[in-house]
Amino acid sequence: MKVLVINAGSSSLKYQLLDTTSGEVMAKGLCERIGIDGVLTHTGNKSDEKFKFDIAMPTHKEAIQSVINVLLDPEKGVISSMSEIDAVGHRVVHGGEFFSDSVIITEKVLKAIEDCVPLAPLHNPPNLIGIEACREVMGDVPMVAVFDTAFHQTMPQSHYMYAIPYEYYQKYKIRRYGFHGTSHKYVSQQAAEMLGRPLEDLKLITCHLGNGSSICAINGGKSYDTSMGFTPLDGLPMGTRAGNLDPAIIEFLSEHENLSAAQVINILNKKSGMLGISGVSSDFRDLDTAIDDGNARAALAKDMFNLSVKKIIGSYIAEMGGVDAIIFTAGVGENDRSVRWDVCEHMEYLGIKIDPEKNKYRGKQMDISIDYARVRVLVIPTNEELMIAKDTERLVNEAKQ
Repeated sequence: MKVLVINAGSSSLKYQLLDTTSGEVMAKGLCERIGIDGVLTHTGNKSDEKFKFDIAMPTHKEAIQSVINVLLDPEKGVISSMSEIDAVGHRVVHGGEFFSDSVIITEKVLKAIEDCVPLAPLHNPPNLIGIEACREVMGDVPMVAVFDTAFHQTMPQSHYMYAIPYEYYQKYKIRRYGFHGTSHKYVSQQAAEMLGRPLEDLKLITCHLGNGSSICAINGGKSYDTSMGFTPLDGLPMGTRAGNLDPAIIEFLSEHENLSAAQVINILNKKSGMLGISGVSSDFRDLDTAIDDGNARAALAKDMFNLSVKKIIGSYIAEMGGVDAIIFTAGVGENDRSVRWDVCEHMEYLGIKIDPEKNKYRGKQMDISIDYARVRVLVIPTNEELMIAKDTERLVNEAKQ
């Protein structure tokens, strides 16, 4: 099945056309500056050459039409007819408590996604706009919504509730939702294949570490706990996000810096984390360069990050009563060997020990544990687009039966 995967932002739209049978990425690209002037960058599988076009994109509808046009282009495209696109899979950030799995998009589903807008005001509106644009341009092609939050709906209530008055949960659904669910789900399935064991028999800890980072305890194939909470601001310190902190700090900064609560939250989201501590960059590669040059604050930022990852791994091992494998994924997890080494250092008593030679590899799916380690440490490049395409294929085929 050929599935077009769409990830719509407020002024951008990422896409991939995948063949779910082979897993091949037939084409991919990005529409930018939607509503301003419009730029489309496209790569087909016939070559690695990137093509860049200036195309008027007043709305997402024109962006989607531009994607279809370039996919059909005799020279740069990869299909000869729009009928070759069997389905569309849409990444949707927040499904609230409505969705514990991906779903075929209906009017009822769209209403539920809209009802979740207060929980994800920056993400769900453009996700909805992308869906509506596709429906306008592509007509009756089946479409599926794949939610970042759905995978975490299996968490026990004691794991997702906050210790605030219960009526706030009842009135506003304030609780831990978790994010990166598609990535955590994908790498856990890959880990089971690598280990040659049923996913249902495994206790896994998946570490999605990038500019945005989250960790997930997966017990028997289901999300058991996760580090992000009501919003992606919770959990680990990240590229620009503060992560866990005493909430009284918000009031303190508001009073002493003469800032509104919204302004403080903006600082915690966009000016904190690795950037705020180091004063250098939110990019871990830049931090490594600064560390090599003797920058103590850059070193402190990475130490704080690595310690936070280690703490959460330890707590999840305690929660699940053990662990079979720890998985590192996403940009930092797949490529930063110093993060992996520092996180797993001094955890030998838990059966965790990395082989320093294996750990030198970057971005490659492999087991980097020493041979006799009781707990396996795996590096698995994530592939959220393939997971979205596979979920789309599954649901479309089920609907045909």
